[in-house]
Amino acid sequence: MKIANPLQYPLAVLAGGIVLFAGVRLVRLPSLVMVPAAAVVTVGVASVLKTRQPGKFELDNPQLERELRRTQQQAEGLSQQAAALQSEAQKLLTEVHELELLGVVQYACDRSRQLPAKIDQLARRLSGRDSLLSVEDLQKQLIEAQQKQRHSTGVAQEQWGKLVASLQRNIQLAKQGEDARAAQVISLSTLILDAAGVLQQLQNRLRTADLTTTTAAEEVRSLSDEFNNMQENMDVLIAES
Repeated sequence: MKIANPLQYPLAVLAGGIVLFAGVRLVRLPSLVMVPAAAVVTVGVASVLKTRQPGKFELDNPQLERELRRTQQQAEGLSQQAAALQSEAQKLLTEVHELELLGVVQYACDRSRQLPAKIDQLARRLSGRDSLLSVEDLQKQLIEAQQKQRHSTGVAQEQWGKLVASLQRNIQLAKQGEDARAAQVISLSTLILDAAGVLQQLQNRLRTADLTTTTAAEEVRSLSDEFNNMQENMDVLIAES
């Protein structure tokens, strides 16, 4: 655990003050004993609080840092939106005894809870000057996306096609010697926003449709599958080459 500056954490200073007051005034211990003890408590609490803060990344590209921060916020928002939808779906689908359909929706929502942690890992990998995306890295992602596109149909195939086009643009940037990291993160950010839109459509259908009908059930299933597919797209962009 890294030692933190207690002055940056008022709660830690307060904890140390309470320990000092209790030891000297209540327990009647000598100040020579309690002052060092209070200092240890203050530094310890500050260090614990520091470890709970989101990591700070040393990025050499200001645009990349801005995009990463924004994407992290979007991922948190999507995760919270999915958690709320999951609770709502459990109530609505249980009432109409659509337990199999509930499982489909829950699986899609569960995956999104992992997204903020994945974005955090991506940010750490992209930190520093030795982390420029290479053409080889991007080519591996492109091949995976193209394979999934060939084996998909309908909306899923269209989504994979968009990802393929995005990766091809980023490869051109890398070949020209430019930093493709920001473009890659922007592609991820766009996917998250699109996924949030699909999640909203799914919520609307759950609230307004007659969930006992085959048509409504298929619409909910289709939107859940579309949301899942978008998360697979995200995994390709996030994956460590």
